[in-house]
Amino acid sequence: MGCLVSTPRHGRESKGRSPDSLGEVAVFLPVLRIPKSADLSVPLGHRLPKKYLERLSALRIRLVVIATEEAPAALKARRTETETQLGGSALSDLWQSLEEYLPVLLRLVKEGSQTTDKVQFVWINQNTDSEETCISDAWYEVLSVLHLMAILSLSEANLLLLPKTTAEGRQATVSEENKRSSIDVFLKAAGYLDCAVRDVLPQIPLQLRKYLPLDLSEGLLRALCQQALAQAVDVQLGMAIDCPKATLAVKRRLACEMVKHWQQAQDNVSQIPLSGGWGFKYQLYIKWKHVEAKAAAYYFHGLILDEGNTEKSYGMAVVAVRAAEEFLKESKQGCEAFNSAPPLSSNPPLWGTMKYLSEKIPKDAQSMMRRNREFYSHGTFPQMAPPLPDFALALKPDEYRLPPPDPSWDEDQLRG
Repeated sequence: MGCLVSTPRHGRESKGRSPDSLGEVAVFLPVLRIPKSADLSVPLGHRLPKKYLERLSALRIRLVVIATEEAPAALKARRTETETQLGGSALSDLWQSLEEYLPVLLRLVKEGSQTTDKVQFVWINQNTDSEETCISDAWYEVLSVLHLMAILSLSEANLLLLPKTTAEGRQATVSEENKRSSIDVFLKAAGYLDCAVRDVLPQIPLQLRKYLPLDLSEGLLRALCQQALAQAVDVQLGMAIDCPKATLAVKRRLACEMVKHWQQAQDNVSQIPLSGGWGFKYQLYIKWKHVEAKAAAYYFHGLILDEGNTEKSYGMAVVAVRAAEEFLKESKQGCEAFNSAPPLSSNPPLWGTMKYLSEKIPKDAQSMMRRNREFYSHGTFPQMAPPLPDFALALKPDEYRLPPPDPSWDEDQLRG
């Protein structure tokens, strides 16, 4: 089977690769993994057609070069950079390299192929300087490629959602076009991750899965998928808040669905032994966003209950909005904990859902208390916040399927 894991799965945090500060973060990416060079000619030279092997080797070398040179810099781009840098040549070349490489790679794992376990594929975690994983299974390579495609998509969404300051120096904001585009990108990222869990991970033998880095564990892949969906719903909620025609019922449903997505992400992460460094920061991020979503859900739930025109509904409304206020305070503490955990980060200027809630929740909580003081003085308010409605999740990952294996292998054999 050759090399399985060349270095420990839990490397110390890098002082060379990991930045001291991430700058502003709208979408946190827990890891960036890139391929390292691998010799394909020795293990595959007598098993594959020459032209196919040359093409496979050339495409992988190109991927290694571009990913090594461009991916870390592209993911560190800031909102002050130009649009070309945001999604331009560097990321375009990397995407093209991945999309050209994947179908050719899949020919190694085509049903009946005897080449699946002949090559030692090596990938390195850019966030640490000692986590390098080498596994002799082409499905591991496929899984790593899909993971990188998902991370690049989440990075693109992060750049789209960092508020831009206008040339006139006006308040930083996110354009409607960027909001809509980010939703599509989030769903695309979720599609890659869903495919990885559904179609690729089961292909890796159980005895090899225990050697996978935590970044490629089923729990973390599922957590990233739910994060992408949650953040897509968050953008939808912000757009609904800005739309005069959107009803309270629509806003409440979106907020409640966002809570469920973050809950599922937190459930998955809680099962993974992440300790210190980027893993710990990712746990803090999910916890913070989950609490933030609860603040939104209880706020809109309270506003709808307040329309009930009964003493009971008034009481439940007040308790719900007060719960929203407590979750808002807790989310601010969670935000500070996340930003202060190394590597340091900061928040972009408030916009969308949280800008609205940060202003409205404290005001409406006080207003409801004053308006319903008579009920409160009689001690008729419920002691606990009412449960949130349980809505079915409407947003699903894009239906991504692995591309067909490249046919050049078979064509070469026919020519021979």
